[in-house]
Amino acid sequence: MGKLIAIANVVAWSGFWAFGYLALASAGELSGGQIAVAALLAFAGLATGVTCWLWLARAAEATGYAKPSKQLTPQARARAQEQGEVRDALS
Repeated sequence: MGKLIAIANVVAWSGFWAFGYLALASAGELSGGQIAVAALLAFAGLATGVTCWLWLARAAEATGYAKPSKQLTPQARARAQEQGEVRDALS
């Protein structure tokens, strides 16, 4: 499954860059509808690429291929909240 997601990631980023370039660089030569379609396809490539990248990053942490992120466990978070005063982010 990881290889399939990695391939989808490469294809999505390629589509993002290709259609993004078409939408921005060829604005004078294309009609408004064509630019809109290219921009939508570029956005779809961006969204798919980011989603695949995040999935691959989580899978790499879960399998031990990458270092796990430095997040607190639920027990450590509860212990830290008991020891200190929880402050409002807006104050």
